Amino acid sequence: MRKYILLIIVAILCSTISVDAKLTAMRGKVKDSYNFWFFEPDFKTKSHVNPEVIDTTTATSDSLSAEEIIAREMMNENIVATDSTANVDSVSNLKPLVIFLHGRSLCGNDLNKVLRYGTIDAVQGGRKIDAYIIAPQNPGTFWNPDKIMSIVDWVTERYAVDTNRIYVLGMSLGGYGTIDLTAAYPDRIAAAMALCGGGSAKDLSGLNQVPLWIIHGTADRAVSVNESRKVKNLMKSAGETPLLRYDEWAGVNHGALARLFYLNSTYEWLFKHTLNNRAVDKSVSITQADTKSAYKGFKHRSSSKGKSAKNKKKSSKKKTKKSSKKKSKK
Repeated sequence: MRKYILLIIVAILCSTISVDAKLTAMRGKVKDSYNFWFFEPDFKTKSHVNPEVIDTTTATSDSLSAEEIIAREMMNENIVATDSTANVDSVSNLKPLVIFLHGRSLCGNDLNKVLRYGTIDAVQGGRKIDAYIIAPQNPGTFWNPDKIMSIVDWVTERYAVDTNRIYVLGMSLGGYGTIDLTAAYPDRIAAAMALCGGGSAKDLSGLNQVPLWIIHGTADRAVSVNESRKVKNLMKSAGETPLLRYDEWAGVNHGALARLFYLNSTYEWLFKHTLNNRAVDKSVSITQADTKSAYKGFKHRSSSKGKSAKNKKKSSKKKTKKSSKKKSKK
C-alpha cells in the first residue's frame, strides 16, 4: 500500500514539473566546493526574463521525509535520462552548459554579490541564453579548477546537460580561472573566452586543444595586458595555436570588458563549438564598437542605474542635512 501511494506521489510530481526559467541559490550542495547560482532555461518558450529565484538554504534533504526524498530522486531520474535508452524527446531537450567566473570584486561569502554583473545578470535583464548556467562564488583566492569541475559533475548528473557543449567565460580573476580550468580540462570544455585576465597554472599546454578567445584592453590598469600576452606566449611555446583568437583593444580599460557578458554574439561564438568540432569559429565578430550597444534594451541594467542615481541623490541630501545640523550646533 505504501509503495502504491509513493508511485502516485511520483506520478503527480512528474505531471506538474515546472519548465519555466528558474534561478536557484545552491549553498553547500557540492562537498568541498563553491556555493553557486544555477540557472535552468525555460524549455517551453526559451524566454529567460525574470526567472523564478529560489534559495535552497532551507530546502535541504534534511527537512524532507524519506518518501519525499525517494520520490524526488525517482522524478529526477525520469527527467534527466540521457543514456542510449533515452527517447528522442529527452535527447532533444539536452541543453549546453555555461560556466561564468566572476572577478575579485564579487569574491566573498555573500552569494548575492555574484548577481551584480555577468551571465546570470544578463539573463535576468532579458538576454536569451538557451543554456544551463553555473555561476560559482570564489571566497577570495585563485579559482580552483577541480572545485569548479565538481560542480559541473554535480549538475550533469542531475540535469539534461549536453556534455559535448560545456563552455566557460570570465573576466579579471575569472579570466585567470577560465584559462586554468580550460588548461586542466581541455577534454571537457568545448570553448572558452577569457577577458582581461591571465593564467596561474604552471602547465597551459592543454589550452592548445580548445577553441579559446582572449580579449584584453591595452589601457587596463587593474590587470596588465602583459598577463594575457604571457598566456599567448606559453601556448606558442607548447606548440601550434590554430584554435586561439587573440585580441588587444587599444585604449580600453579593465571594466569595459564586462559589457561582453551582455552581447548575444559572445554566446553565439561559444555555441558554435562542440567537443566534436574543435575548429575555432572566426565568422562571429566582436569589436570595441559592439560593446557600446551591449546594454541596449536591457531593462534590468537601466533600472539599476536609475536606482543607483536616486540613491546617490538621497545620500547627498542626507549629507547636506547632517552638515547643516552640525553647523547649527556649533
